[in-house]
Amino acid sequence: MELSEIREQAARAAEEVCAAAKLRVGDLFVVGCSSSEVCGEKIGTHSSVEVAEAVFEGIYSVIEKHGLFLAAQCCEHLNRALIVERAAAEKFGLDEVNVIPQPKAGGSFGTTAYKRFEEPVAVESVKQSASAGMDVGNTLIGMHIKPVVVPLRIETKKIGEAPLVCARRRPKFVGGSRAVYNDELK
Repeated sequence: MELSEIREQAARAAEEVCAAAKLRVGDLFVVGCSSSEVCGEKIGTHSSVEVAEAVFEGIYSVIEKHGLFLAAQCCEHLNRALIVERAAAEKFGLDEVNVIPQPKAGGSFGTTAYKRFEEPVAVESVKQSASAGMDVGNTLIGMHIKPVVVPLRIETKKIGEAPLVCARRRPKFVGGSRAVYNDELK
């Protein structure tokens, strides 16, 4: 698969998530991406910086257009730490940790985010601050999204060969059977 096609799939999927999740300027959007899976290989076995760059470029172009913050999840070798812009860390009260991701220790997507962000910082957790996200290749991002995490069904099912699972948050329902709920928040 061509890098331009991967970039296009990633941008299309990010745009679909932004629309379906009804995100607002300043929201946090989390992405976990296995470049190995995008290439059709087992997660963690064939990291590709070039593929990660294509995915990042596609997603980040949409994130910037919508005025969102991107949190790029690293792999399990960094305990799924995330790379964010310093402004996002400050806005969401995230604690910086000292690590610079590498393709084989953090993953190619996290490494790309670290190189491409204006002022990147690594954080151990986003404390369930994300409003939506994309899981490219079974990287397990749900722990970063605010409760209640709701799966999103979008038209784009894969990026490259990697399965794509997307999610958003919705506010918790409280009040029981007599409560009236805002349908726009469901």
